[in-house]
Amino acid sequence: MDNTSKMKKLVIIPAFNEAESIVETVRDIRENAPEFDFVVINDCSKDRTLEVCKKEHIKVLNLPINLGIGGAVQTGYVYAYHQNYDIVVQFDGDGQHDARFLETMANTIINEQADMVIGSRFIEKQGFQSSGVRRIGIRIFSFLSCVLFGAKITDATSGMRMCNRKVMELFIKDYPRDYPEPETVCRLLRKKCKVMEIPVEMKERSAGVSSISFSRSVYYMIKVTLAILIERLR
Repeated sequence: MDNTSKMKKLVIIPAFNEAESIVETVRDIRENAPEFDFVVINDCSKDRTLEVCKKEHIKVLNLPINLGIGGAVQTGYVYAYHQNYDIVVQFDGDGQHDARFLETMANTIINEQADMVIGSRFIEKQGFQSSGVRRIGIRIFSFLSCVLFGAKITDATSGMRMCNRKVMELFIKDYPRDYPEPETVCRLLRKKCKVMEIPVEMKERSAGVSSISFSRSVYYMIKVTLAILIERLR
């Protein structure tokens, strides 16, 4: 049963150089999650992302400078909060996420009184399972969340995450700038927020190349691990 039909729900789509995939991403939302509004946060893309959005009449917030994933997502949270949305979900613009799961995530937030619901690819292990290096990092973050915060989070790096207004209010005040997903999950756990996961299927990028190389993956794991440890000490 859909308990969210009267709620305002927004998909925020952070986008940097996603001209080749953004139309298909939006089409997926329109077809499979029609009760959700959506907005693209164009993070000063160097390709035709902004032009494509305007041509296809896709609502877009255009950032004049590149803020990185954290700044782009926080912009979406600020917009959602001040536009009085009840539920907001982050959704990648590269075609990896599947809008078929959005309504289930929204119902989970309401029925389970959760503050955040994460779409995890590792519960049922269906669909694309990410690169080998990134899976190592995900296991490390899962271990840390369990040991430090007493919660088993199987996919802390998932960019498919939905939250309520309580979390929106926290995030518009403070949000990490780069690689924010694991750190913000641990922050919510420290604040005793209810964080849940549901199984989803993800796909490989439909276009473009990931900005996270092997060397950046190593940096990512070290930086986020330190951030999580610091979060525990707060």
